[in-house]
Amino acid sequence: MIKSMTGYGKANLEKSERRYQIEIKSVNHRYLDISVKMPRQLSYLEEPIKKAIGDKVKRGKVDVFVTFENNSLEGQEIKINTELASAYIKELKKLAESENILADIQVNDIARYPDVLNIKNNQDDEIIKQELLEVSQIAIDNLVEMRQIEGTKMAEDIKGRLEYIQGKVKEISKLSTGLIEEYVVKLEERLKQILKGQEIDQARLAQEVVIYADKCSVEEEVTRLNSHISQFHSLINSSEPIGKKLDFIIQEMNRETNTIGSKANNLEITDRVIDLKTQIENIREQIQNIE
Repeated sequence: MIKSMTGYGKANLEKSERRYQIEIKSVNHRYLDISVKMPRQLSYLEEPIKKAIGDKVKRGKVDVFVTFENNSLEGQEIKINTELASAYIKELKKLAESENILADIQVNDIARYPDVLNIKNNQDDEIIKQELLEVSQIAIDNLVEMRQIEGTKMAEDIKGRLEYIQGKVKEISKLSTGLIEEYVVKLEERLKQILKGQEIDQARLAQEVVIYADKCSVEEEVTRLNSHISQFHSLINSSEPIGKKLDFIIQEMNRETNTIGSKANNLEITDRVIDLKTQIENIREQIQNIE
């Protein structure tokens, strides 16, 4: 079934004191546009996340938000810069002597100075990559599921509107056929009034009827409309991205409807053309949010 381009997916994962949270939001867009916001230490994983999303999402503006908290001691190593610490102590002692004050220097105090203690993280980046992609896939699946649910609702609504449109097209076809018969009767009556008892030239009458029939006939437009409706039904049941194709078809349906309206010389047909255009516009608005 069709998918909506609007959706939301979220997932959390905690492993070995490493906590991940992924939020994915998507709205309609002409193409696929993915934006990822994540901590700088994970920036090397932006492209793998985009690829994972692109494998399951083909259109839409997608915003991804990644939060990461690492409290794990795995791969972490504390390094003491002894040379810098010694330099701090030496200078502090000089200051104490010059000011004639007691140099009560504690190790804890020295450790607080900039760059004396450094935590080096030797954690395997591949592990973090696997974990982040794992939680990302869960969020992506949740996003896709929501888009599918929304798409199913849209498909049902569109199918109902297509059935309504098809019914109106049938009515227009019948009314159009009746117009020609009505025209023949009126034309004969008018000619009798003009000719006042003289014989009517049947060949000339037939020629006028053909000209009128060709001018007001909407048979071709009706045939194409029915073909477009059939194509629409086939595409709605497809699992492929169809938003752009549906947009093209609905434009063609609108064009055929406008042509019928311009040919119509009957109030009943005009009323049905208005109904068609209303339903087509409603479908067109929904199509803008189909993947």
